[in-house]
Amino acid sequence: MTEQSIADDFKEAAGMSIGLAVAMIVLGVLAVVLPFASGIGISILMAWIIVFSGFACLAYAFAARGAGAVISWILIGIVNIIGGGYLAFHPGLALASFTLVLAVIFLFEGIMEIVVFFQFRPLPGSGWVLFDAIVTLFLSYLIWRPWPLSSAWAIGTIVGINLMVSGVTWLMVSVEARRALRAAV
Repeated sequence: MTEQSIADDFKEAAGMSIGLAVAMIVLGVLAVVLPFASGIGISILMAWIIVFSGFACLAYAFAARGAGAVISWILIGIVNIIGGGYLAFHPGLALASFTLVLAVIFLFEGIMEIVVFFQFRPLPGSGWVLFDAIVTLFLSYLIWRPWPLSSAWAIGTIVGINLMVSGVTWLMVSVEARRALRAAV
C-alpha cells in the first residue's frame, strides 16, 4: 500500500466517523425532545432482548450436564421468554419498571461512590468522587421521587443526553483526527 492510499483510507474513516457522530447527536436531540416515545422504544427493545436471552438459555440447557442444570436452564429460559414477552406487549409497564430499576441503580452507585470517597479522601482529586456521588444520588432522587410519573421522561432523556455527549465527543475526536491527517499529508 502506498502512503496516499493509507491517507485516503484514514480520510474516508474519519468522514464516516463524523457522519456517525452527527447521527448520534441528532438521535440524542430527538430522544430528549421526545423522551416518552424514546423510553417506550428502549423498553420494547430491552424486553425483546430478554426474550431472546430466554431462547439462548433454552439452547444452552441442551449443552448443560446433569438433570439439575438442564432443568434450571430450561426454567430460566421459560421465565425470560414469558417475562420479556409480557414486557414487550406492555411497554408502559416495562418503561415504569426500567425507570424504577434505574433509580435504584443510581442510589446504589451513589452510596458506593461515597464509600470510595471516604477510602480515598486523603488523595488529590477525591473531591470529584464525592461530587459524582452527590450528583448520582440527586439523579436517583429526581427519578424515584415522582415515580412512576418520571417514567415518561427519565429513560428517554438520560439516553438522549448520553447520545448527544457521546456524539459530540466522537465528532471532536474525528475532527481532530482529520486535522492531524491533513497536517501529516
